[in-house]
Amino acid sequence: MQTTPEAEAKFAVHDDRDERKSARLAGERTRAEPGARVVGGFASAREILRNGRMQQAGLDSAAIDKKHPEHAPVFYMDGEMHRKKRAAIARFFTPKAIATRYRQVMERTTDALLDRVRKAGQGRLDDISFELAVAVAADIVGLTESGQAGLAKRIEACLTSQRPGRWGLLRPVLLPVMVRYHALNLFYRDVRPAIRARRLARRDDVISHLIDEGYSERAILVECMTYGAAGMVTTREFIVMAAWHLLERDALRARFLSGGEDDQIAILEEILRLEPVAAMLHRRCPEDVAAGNLAGTVFSIDIRAVNADESVVGTCPHALDPDRGRRMKVAGGFMSFGDGAHRCPGAQVATHETRVFLDRLLRLPGIRFARKPDMNWCDMLMSYELRNAIVVCDRGG
Repeated sequence: MQTTPEAEAKFAVHDDRDERKSARLAGERTRAEPGARVVGGFASAREILRNGRMQQAGLDSAAIDKKHPEHAPVFYMDGEMHRKKRAAIARFFTPKAIATRYRQVMERTTDALLDRVRKAGQGRLDDISFELAVAVAADIVGLTESGQAGLAKRIEACLTSQRPGRWGLLRPVLLPVMVRYHALNLFYRDVRPAIRARRLARRDDVISHLIDEGYSERAILVECMTYGAAGMVTTREFIVMAAWHLLERDALRARFLSGGEDDQIAILEEILRLEPVAAMLHRRCPEDVAAGNLAGTVFSIDIRAVNADESVVGTCPHALDPDRGRRMKVAGGFMSFGDGAHRCPGAQVATHETRVFLDRLLRLPGIRFARKPDMNWCDMLMSYELRNAIVVCDRGG
């Protein structure tokens, strides 16, 4: 959509106002890896993320199958092994797959969720958006042999059981027990039934691909949990944060509802630039690299600082300007989805499902917040969390 000069003027930025909602909390809680070199410039961050020799850092190495490293989740891979794995799963995240397959899941699930909201006259936005994110990611992965509501609870239980601070003084004893319990619960209720169904008849999803690649059931479970964190949890925060901005700003909301798909995506990407869900990415320079004192160095890339680099994003970097990406000729989300070989493969899926959901949510008669979100911080994922957001609308049959 080509915006008019009058429409753009509503969002023209003439001061250095700060419209970020998560900045203060992120500033207090974001932490680099101990001993790491912090990177906040766009050019330096892009150079590191696009360097094929750099390795993932700051991750749980226990997730890697030491006997079969080629069966580790793609998130943990580097180099040629990673390139081949990404190429093999690329078909699940193409624009064609979104348009011909996942769009139907997004629309069908959104309509069902918002029908509940309309009948009740209210709904908890973070729960609703998580159900949507689970439904879409489950269709991609192949976790379709169990109820979506139960799957959502079990995925979240797997992730929250590992968080720092859980279980108090009994943590050393309870943590491994609870982590194992929730992982096995997910496996027996959701993952194993999906594997059994696909051993009988392959489908066009990730689990079928992993079976063909010879993955063990344990490796498939780890892969499903990885997709759970990447494709479900972070998308929920994106949806709620974008809704928060749109429900509070009448002009922005009006532009979103009157705009075409490209303009809606531009608005969402600008919100995500200001409020990236993941605050830090980590990379390690291998010991065998002939790079002087950089060998072995861990780089902590501050995504918030990178996304506010005025040399790339332009003036007033903390203001919400939907035309920024087009004007600066840079992808609108900048580095909120990462960059280089490890850029989030589901970026387009997350953006489109957020657009589909919010386009319908914001058209509900009388839609508004009855309770704005509480904002928490997840140290494990180094990201904000938005909870207890209650929306209300005019009740209908």
